[in-house]
Amino acid sequence: MTILRTKTGRVRMLAVLAVAGAMLSACSPGPAPSPTPTAAFASEDEAFAAAEEVYRAYNDAYNRVDFSDPSSFDPLDSFTTGTYQSSEREGLSELHATGAVRSGQASIVWVHGVDMDNSTVTVRVCKDLSDVEVLDAGGRSLVSPDRPDFSAVELTLEIAGSELLLAESQAVEDEACVS
Repeated sequence: MTILRTKTGRVRMLAVLAVAGAMLSACSPGPAPSPTPTAAFASEDEAFAAAEEVYRAYNDAYNRVDFSDPSSFDPLDSFTTGTYQSSEREGLSELHATGAVRSGQASIVWVHGVDMDNSTVTVRVCKDLSDVEVLDAGGRSLVSPDRPDFSAVELTLEIAGSELLLAESQAVEDEACVS
């Protein structure tokens, strides 16, 4: 009964606030015109170059991650946002918890611009994973024997002010991304 009263009280309060807001807005002058936002990048080429720079820096930071040291995950947060960031943290935490060890480094073969709009930049990346090995605590490989040495991913980076942050990643087939 108390929960019902609390809920009813909240609904009444929200209704009162909504009516008061509507009344106040009816008496106030219209909103001041806001300046037209300028594009974050002068051209697609500039946006694609910025996305490549961000992804290369992210890849370098990821190559420095030590699964046994969760504090080494922190630098990745400055390159990521949203579900990309939370999924990555979850995966890294699982690798840490299981005692996995990585050797080798992923390298970027190429980055090609795909698309750009007012809020995102999309690029396709070809990565060379041939040097990367991940072992479980018992020394067994966690890498599928079917994993190709080269992997293509399509990345969406969100434009956040003057920054680009990795927001989405999807593996894609790309015949140009082979040895």
